[in-house]
Amino acid sequence: MYTRTGDRGETSLFGSRRVRKDDPRVEAYGTVDELNSVLGVVAAGSRDPSLRRTLKEIQDLLFVAGGDAATELDSSRAVPRITHSDTVRLEELTDGLAKKLPRLASFVLPGGTPTGAMLHLARSVCRRAERRMVAASAVEKMNPELVPFFNRLSSFLFNASRWENRRSGKKEETWKPRPG
Repeated sequence: MYTRTGDRGETSLFGSRRVRKDDPRVEAYGTVDELNSVLGVVAAGSRDPSLRRTLKEIQDLLFVAGGDAATELDSSRAVPRITHSDTVRLEELTDGLAKKLPRLASFVLPGGTPTGAMLHLARSVCRRAERRMVAASAVEKMNPELVPFFNRLSSFLFNASRWENRRSGKKEETWKPRPG
C-alpha cells in the first residue's frame, strides 16, 4: 500500500500539520521506530523467555513514545503519552539487573553473545533516539518525560547486554586504554 502523500519530502504529524521528512520531530520518532525494530531482532534471537517478555513490554512503550513524539502537545487528538511511571518502570528493570552484575571499573567493549551484542546495538540506537528527542525539544514543545525515558532505557539496555553475556557464560571484555 502507498499513498504518494510523501513523494515531495513531506509527511503529516499525528494530526494534520505537514512537515518535512527531515524535521527534528520526524527524526526523533523515526529513530524510535528504528530502535523498536532492533529490539524485535534481539527478541527474535533470544532464548530467554523473561528477556523476550521484557522487550515486548518495552516495544509497546516505544509505540507510545513514537506516537507521543509525533503528536504536538497542544493537539486535540487524545494519544497515549509517556509518563513518569513508565520511566520509573525502566528504573525498576535496570535496578533488578544491576543487583545481579559486578560493579564496573572500566568501559565494556560491545559484543559477547549475539544477543548481548545486539542489545549493545540497541543501546546505541537508543542514545541516538535520546539525542533526537533533545534536538526536537529545542525547537518544539514536546513531552518533557521523553528525554528521561530514553535516558533510562539506554541504561536498561546496557545492563541487559551485560546480564545476557554473564548469564550465557561470556566474560565481559573491558577496554584497555593505550599508554599515553
